[in-house]
Amino acid sequence: MSASAAKQTETRPLEGLLVVSIEQALAAPLCSGRLAEMGARVIKVERAEGDFARGYDDAANGESSYFVWTNRGKESLVLDFKQPDDAALLRRIVSQADVFVQNLAPGALARAGFDSAQLRERYPRLITCDITGYGAEGPVSALKAYDMLVQCESGLVSITGTPEGYGRIGVSICDIGAGMNATIAVLSALALRDRTGAGSGVSVSLFDGAADWMTVPYVHETYGKGAPTRQGVKHPSIAPYGAYTTRDGRDIVISIQNEREWQQFSATFLRNPDVATDARFASNNARVHNRTALDTLIAGAFAQMDAQEALSLLGQASTAFGQVRSVADMAAHPALRTWPMRVGERELRLIAPAVRAPWDAHRFEPVPHLGQHGAALRDEFAPLALGEPS
Repeated sequence: MSASAAKQTETRPLEGLLVVSIEQALAAPLCSGRLAEMGARVIKVERAEGDFARGYDDAANGESSYFVWTNRGKESLVLDFKQPDDAALLRRIVSQADVFVQNLAPGALARAGFDSAQLRERYPRLITCDITGYGAEGPVSALKAYDMLVQCESGLVSITGTPEGYGRIGVSICDIGAGMNATIAVLSALALRDRTGAGSGVSVSLFDGAADWMTVPYVHETYGKGAPTRQGVKHPSIAPYGAYTTRDGRDIVISIQNEREWQQFSATFLRNPDVATDARFASNNARVHNRTALDTLIAGAFAQMDAQEALSLLGQASTAFGQVRSVADMAAHPALRTWPMRVGERELRLIAPAVRAPWDAHRFEPVPHLGQHGAALRDEFAPLALGEPS
């Protein structure tokens, strides 16, 4: 490795930046956690009882899986910003910060004197990021916005599941989306500050993120022939694109995206090239319209093969496929990357961040104990330490 490449590997893009985050649960901790992975120093402000995500479960060697995932490498400071001394401490820390992130209920921080607009007015280079459920204003802004509630309110649940019943997306997708959108927003604001010298305020909501993902169903409902119905493991507008069961009980999903792929699949997998020109199946629109007959034909072929034979033939046909895997199967997937992280006295293998970059540290910093860095931070940001009168 050259000296320049080695230096790039050692230097992370946000080193030297200070992020203060008053956060709980998932969306804001995920955002500040991504910033920490990029090298930012993140001070996590918690109430006396701690971020309630600390108690969600104990799957990670006695600690919460949610908390371990989103809080590695941060510093924990317990304070009550309603108390004058703690409020003064928080102001001193924010005065040195580059980014301020919060996901408390709308108005909670403003009532305590930490409104984002006022902070930016006082500290012009500060970037503020507010994360809400449904926005800071409007008739539904005060609604509590836990992930599955937003999945329901945004219509995601209405198109997820089987024809017989609704289904929740199996991870906290609205929280995760809000955290990712917040990260993008903060990085965009940092890039703008590099050009203008001024900070800016950005905001995201769980509902906005989910609604953005609902654009295609929305357009179909508003301007087309109606939103897609629940299809289980099938695509509502492409066929064949769904799961079929092999003789030995394995579910395999196939996806045909164009007529060339359909012809290859018919000839090699179905062993009947004439199927490709059958008027019922000769185009994607025809296949969708005649999906029941199509699925019966394909399901019959899968049912006569074991999974390995089916996978071999799909490969020969150049058909895109994926196996419906359990979480245990995924944990052994050849594409899965894991990194070590010490949790308590035990080293766990956690899933590596999705972005591969030259500054990857190839290790995870531990998550902080509640209030672990409080004494050091109170000393560091004491008035005299900052050259201010006490």
